[in-house]
Amino acid sequence: MAAKLVLVTGASSGIGEATAKRYGGAGAHVLLLARNAERLYGVAHAIREAGGTATAFPIDLAASEAFKDLAGRIETDIGTPDIVVNNAGAGRWLPLLDTTPHDARAMIDVPYLAAFNVTRAFAPGMIARGNGSLVFIASPASYLAWPNASAYIAARRAVAGFAEALQSELRRTGVTVTLVVLGTVDTPYWEHNPGSLENVPKTDPRFMPTVTPDQAAKAIMDGAAQGKAFVVKPAIYRALFVMNALFPNFVASQLRRAAKQAKAPL
Repeated sequence: MAAKLVLVTGASSGIGEATAKRYGGAGAHVLLLARNAERLYGVAHAIREAGGTATAFPIDLAASEAFKDLAGRIETDIGTPDIVVNNAGAGRWLPLLDTTPHDARAMIDVPYLAAFNVTRAFAPGMIARGNGSLVFIASPASYLAWPNASAYIAARRAVAGFAEALQSELRRTGVTVTLVVLGTVDTPYWEHNPGSLENVPKTDPRFMPTVTPDQAAKAIMDGAAQGKAFVVKPAIYRALFVMNALFPNFVASQLRRAAKQAKAPL
């Protein structure tokens, strides 16, 4: 890992921060991208204090022209990343009538268009070199649907569809594509997106435990290192995805019931 160049988006907190610190601790030079400059520089400082190497690039990934310029500078001054972790994401879990057109567009801008732009910028260099790893972070919403999160679910399905198409498109190029599906993760996301937690379907924590950012980071790092196409944590979601493919009406009814229970007053 000491020779690796790893780019992580959404690296200022939560999953992105934990992933960047794991790669930094393993000896990689980590390129950190996120909007919050103060927090981003703090993460870079923490990696360097721990003996790693990190460079922070504060940027709003929804600004495609600004990112295009930044990507060119990274390629020229530092090089093509060996691993790109498309983690940046935004969006509130809201019912349709509480979701504005601006909200819906923002959820497409980040994560989907951000992931597209980052991947489109660095994939040519990876292909020319004959190796590289592209990682996409997705949600169970990429494969399941429940009420009161319609725009969020649509945006997450776009990310999963993009990653799955690239797995076919980039086959035999030496570039691997890993889709990491994570259940509920204990991150500041819920604080930054008020109203979302109330719309999470109620589940039994014994079977679907909340994932810590470090557990998520380990799943990302291991999946990329092994070139896995699909990583799911908690693993029980795999069974749920299979059930949904076989018995979609039954799974949909259970998700509606779980969503209703989550909204019920205590």
